[in-house]
Amino acid sequence: MKELQGRTALVTGASKGLGKAMSIALAAQGASVALVARDRARLEETAAEIHAAGGIAEVFTADATIEADYLRLDQEVSTKLGKVQILVNNAGMNLRKNITDFTLEEWKLVIDTNLTSVFLGCRQFVPHMKGTGYGRIINLTSMMAHISLPQRTAYSSSKAAILGLTKALALELAPEGITVNGISPGPIATEINAPILNNPELNASFVAKIPVGRWGKVEEIGALAAYLCREEAGFITGTDILIDGGWCAQ
Repeated sequence: MKELQGRTALVTGASKGLGKAMSIALAAQGASVALVARDRARLEETAAEIHAAGGIAEVFTADATIEADYLRLDQEVSTKLGKVQILVNNAGMNLRKNITDFTLEEWKLVIDTNLTSVFLGCRQFVPHMKGTGYGRIINLTSMMAHISLPQRTAYSSSKAAILGLTKALALELAPEGITVNGISPGPIATEINAPILNNPELNASFVAKIPVGRWGKVEEIGALAAYLCREEAGFITGTDILIDGGWCAQ
């Protein structure tokens, strides 16, 4: 049974990694998915996988840090797929640097990509959900919002701020039947972690710190996102779910 049949979902950063996996998982549950990112070619690859499995997906190019792009997305997605009922704010980036090496422009780039994009997405699409009795917002946080490592000042700052936004917005929207939750991935084998994955010594040291002894799979994030959008997850709101192989339990 496709639990999300008839729902429209919008996923930012859907061209690769976690965004792609969550888009595929939502489509498998019957949602019509608006795939959003800057790279049209890679978005088309995500769409092709969804179509091959019998799902519904449309490609929309946009920069998640630009307000005007959200205004355009609103019109385009509404025309092609209908009002957005599921919003997955996944667009993100990381710059690993000592704080004294950051330029202000680099700092703002990380904050805008990871945090301001969440604000813009929620502000634009919450009105789609209000008055319907249903809505799901999932914000991709990170285990780096709970703990941190050297050279993660900008990234951890942005992800910790998303936790605060998630809690406040959940309380704001609870009377509307709209849930707002965070997913905090730990060590997941995605392109953002390529500097570790591609360094055998660093990779071995990193995996040794993961209690389950392996990197997480993108499909595991996709499955969690799909569950949070189901009707039976309607009592889960204002929280953040760590999916980190036990890292933060140490």
